[in-house]
Amino acid sequence: MPETFSTACPVYWPRAIILMDMNAFFASIEQRDFPSLQNKPVAITNGEAGSTIITCSYEARAFGIHTGMSIYRARELCPHVIQRSTRPKEYARVSIAIMRALEDISPDIEVFSVDEAFLDVTHCQKLHGTPLRMGRMVKQKVVEVSGLPCSVGISGDKTTAKFAAKLVKPDGLTIIPPWEARERLQHEPTTALCGIAEGIGSFLAQHGAYHCGDVGKLPISVLARRFGNLGRRIWLMCQGEDPDKIHMEVAAPKSLGHGKVVPPGTCKQNIILTYLLHMSEKVAARLRKHRLEARHYFIGLRLQGGWIGDKLRLATPSNNGDAIFRLCNFIVEHHWHGEVIKQVQVTALDPQPVRQQMELFDEHDSLQNKNLDNTQGKVDKKARQEIAEAMDQVNQRYGEFTLAPARLLNRSSMPNVIAPAWKPDGHRKTV
Repeated sequence: MPETFSTACPVYWPRAIILMDMNAFFASIEQRDFPSLQNKPVAITNGEAGSTIITCSYEARAFGIHTGMSIYRARELCPHVIQRSTRPKEYARVSIAIMRALEDISPDIEVFSVDEAFLDVTHCQKLHGTPLRMGRMVKQKVVEVSGLPCSVGISGDKTTAKFAAKLVKPDGLTIIPPWEARERLQHEPTTALCGIAEGIGSFLAQHGAYHCGDVGKLPISVLARRFGNLGRRIWLMCQGEDPDKIHMEVAAPKSLGHGKVVPPGTCKQNIILTYLLHMSEKVAARLRKHRLEARHYFIGLRLQGGWIGDKLRLATPSNNGDAIFRLCNFIVEHHWHGEVIKQVQVTALDPQPVRQQMELFDEHDSLQNKNLDNTQGKVDKKARQEIAEAMDQVNQRYGEFTLAPARLLNRSSMPNVIAPAWKPDGHRKTV
């Protein structure tokens, strides 16, 4: 287990943050469960027919294979790469076990993604000892509950801890004490920090700030005028002083959607509509599960050169698959002209808690306003809701789409994919 330290660390830190990052998480689980895959180049795809790599083992990465690459290109780089189908339920189970176990070290934990978590261990130092000792405890705890290694970064703020964790992989432990963070980051590109993507990086570069140290020379007001409070945080992040706290609660989602890649060369309308119905029902069921509904939806079809589609509006907020699918039909009829489709997407743009009472008056349809929900009486709406909830209960007990519209008998056989933002609790606990 490689460990990286800069200097001797005092016994007590005024603030101590640990970032736990699993190493090639999905691929590592496959290698753990199937010994014949150990020390082999493994590429995980969505089902045996999947063509895009979701993640891959470190042995595969040595050949230049990476997430997002096509399996065909991967085979050109490494003819003996082993393609494995995702097992999202197992990945979720292991993730839950890891996150629950980390609570034994600190109750102040933020599940950042399916394979990452921040721990604020500031107030645990008298109980467990130094941040270094707790970093080792995190690694040991992860091995105990999952049999897998992880990398750990330790510093005085979230951004620097995350930066530290990726310096030594796999199975690393890196400490950047808070009083050394500014100096350690000053020569790093701004885009090396989590949260600074190409867009923000380009803005900083336009002002002569290519490295974190350059950002400190800019007045903080330059970033604040452009990005508001986020700009102030970015300025502090580059100084190794990210003020962001641990977020233990799961915020309500700003959007909620599902998408799926369609078979190569798909240009038949009935196939496209079947996939859109599949995604409509998944989004609707997920909204109902969390007692949410939405009025605005994005329906998209990805072509070779990009996306076509639109944001559409229902007369009243809904979590009914039929209502969402009517929007999909509109997109196919008015935006699609026979092109080959690569992927479909259905996203609820404004999820909100389900209203306790029906609207007294329903709005009328208006295609000009992209208002596509047929006006129906309260009795019909209540009946549809009761039917949908009854189907949900059956599907939750016996498996997804045990009860489903007949058209979905022809839906994709590819398994669900666990979302990168999946979390053990809240709105994102879904695959």
